Amino acid sequence: MSADGLTDAAIRTILTTTRRVALVGASANPARPSNEVLRSLLVRGYDVTPVNPGLAGQTLHGRVVVASLDAAAPLDMVDLFRASDKVLPAVRDAIRLGARTIWMQLGVINHEAATLARNAGLTIVMNRCPLIEIARLRIAER
Repeated sequence: MSADGLTDAAIRTILTTTRRVALVGASANPARPSNEVLRSLLVRGYDVTPVNPGLAGQTLHGRVVVASLDAAAPLDMVDLFRASDKVLPAVRDAIRLGARTIWMQLGVINHEAATLARNAGLTIVMNRCPLIEIARLRIAER
């Protein structure tokens, strides 16, 4: 079973109903997974805002990088490229801003943050990559 306990149907629903994504931990380095996920989600038709205070004001794949989740709102999903022990502040912000989904990337598992998000009514995805799930579930481009 996956770390998040979600079914394929639940993942499919998230990926087909989500429009606005805040990608926390965006990187300007094209060799970094966050850079590729940002690019690929944009190509697939998602409205993605890169979030990285160190790159705020710069442009990545045609999108202006913002310093915080507040500047990325409104949003449906927060995609976290952060260490497991660093996701809690972003999860709290996502709850406050009305996100529907928290997506923790491969290798990112934080049960405390997951419980907090679930208790606030959010769906939590852990230890998964949306691009891998899109390909695995054969979700068509928008």
